[in-house]
This record gives sequence, structure tokens and C-alpha cells, in this order.
Amino acid sequence: METGSVILAAGRGSRMKGYAGNKTLLPLIPGKSPFEGKLPILVYILTYLPPGPRVVIVNHAKEDVIAATKHLGVAYREQLKLNGTGGALLAAMDFVEANTPNVFIITMGDVPFVRTFTYREMIDCLKDHALVVLGFRPKSRKEYGLLEVEGDQVTKIIEWKYWNTFPEERKRTLRICNSGIYAVKREVLLRYLPVLASRPHVVSKEVDGSLKDIREYFITDLVEYMNTDGVSTGYILAEDEKEVMGVDDLAALRRAQEIYRAKEA
Repeated sequence: METGSVILAAGRGSRMKGYAGNKTLLPLIPGKSPFEGKLPILVYILTYLPPGPRVVIVNHAKEDVIAATKHLGVAYREQLKLNGTGGALLAAMDFVEANTPNVFIITMGDVPFVRTFTYREMIDCLKDHALVVLGFRPKSRKEYGLLEVEGDQVTKIIEWKYWNTFPEERKRTLRICNSGIYAVKREVLLRYLPVLASRPHVVSKEVDGSLKDIREYFITDLVEYMNTDGVSTGYILAEDEKEVMGVDDLAALRRAQEIYRAKEA
């Protein structure tokens, strides 16, 4: 069965100090420095996604992203404003409308080690749910979003800035972290994208030295909207923390390069 894929690769990655390019193009095989080398993370991700139409969401250094991946036959959509993960997904709406696989994977362009088997397991789980979240149990919850679950259902994804203020007793009940990777039925995604577009978050951010109100959208809101409407949202767990690690700073990049070297060895 064909599977559509939406890969979010628009952001710069402000925590990757010393690198001005798009972090999804950072190499898994380093050369003279960790920032130079072969096998961009994004290319590796595209290699392991299930077969089917794919769209890469671009913005920062978009010409470089397109040049590095055009040989793979993917489509591109530009996220004109960097207005959250939901904004990136909304940029793909016409692609989802135009392509007819029954299911779509939504994934991040800096999470390289998700196995093909895991994507398949998520897709299989859509037999019982409309949307499936890939969760994981790390040694430390750090600042990850956490899944609020009841049985096999995800009722909400709670961001760190909220759960960090919870009493310790409540925190202990929230053990599963959100990887930011989802599988969803196409018909349900098309039904809820307009809902997502109609409900932005207004957040204050510093732009050019002054605070401005910015409208942002978050994929995690889809879980809450669906749950409110009685639409089933489930989850599976990644094999381990390495499988869903994001490459968001230099230490994580070096670790990813070590993991890739060990896998190949």
C-alpha cells in the first residue's frame, strides 16, 4: 500500500551553533568537521520512509535542500512564515488533497534513525485509530512534550512549559514522550487541517529587538481536537530513545554520526 509522507525541513535550527545552513542537510558521515561530509540526514530519512508520494516542507536554505534531494523525486512546498509545526503541515494541504494514499506519515527532517518497521507498525495501528503518535520512554523527559494516555488512546499532548508546572504526583503519571512523528488517515487529516488553520495560538516573540504577537500552529493540537470529537488517536512506542533522537545541536550531531558509524560497522 502506498503511503504519503510529509517531511518538515523548513527551520534553521537555532541551537546548531556555528552552522548557518539547513540542519536537515548535516552529514551522518563527517569529513573535515562535523558540519562537512557525506549523506545528509534528510536523504537518509527519505531512504527509509515507506514508498509513496513525498513532500518536503522548505524555507531556510530552500535552494540547498532542493538541490540535495531533487534526485529522489520528491515534491516541495514552502512554509512562507515559520509559524510552527502546524504551519508547516498546513503548507502541505494541497499536496495531501492532490495525492490519494489512504494514509500519511508526518515526520521531522532531523530525526534520522526511525526504522521502516516502525513506520509500518504505525500504519498498521491505523486499523484501530485515525491518528497514531510515535512515543518513546527516555531516561530523562528533558523538555519533550508528554502524552496523556488512557489505555491505548492519546487524549492530549502536553508541552513542557505546561507539564513542568504540574505537581510531582501528576508528573509521575506522564512517562511517554512525543517524538513529533505521526501516522494519520488521509480523510481525517483533510477534515482537521481547516480546523487547525482556524485556531492559531497568538504568542509574543522578539522580532528585530521588539516583542510582536505571532500566530503559530501546532500539530499536537490535532490530537486534542480529534479527542474532543470522539475520533480515536492512539500511539506506539519506539524501540529505544536512539531511534527518535533529533539532531538539534552539535552534541546530538556528533552522537548521530557515532550511531551511524556503529550501524554501518
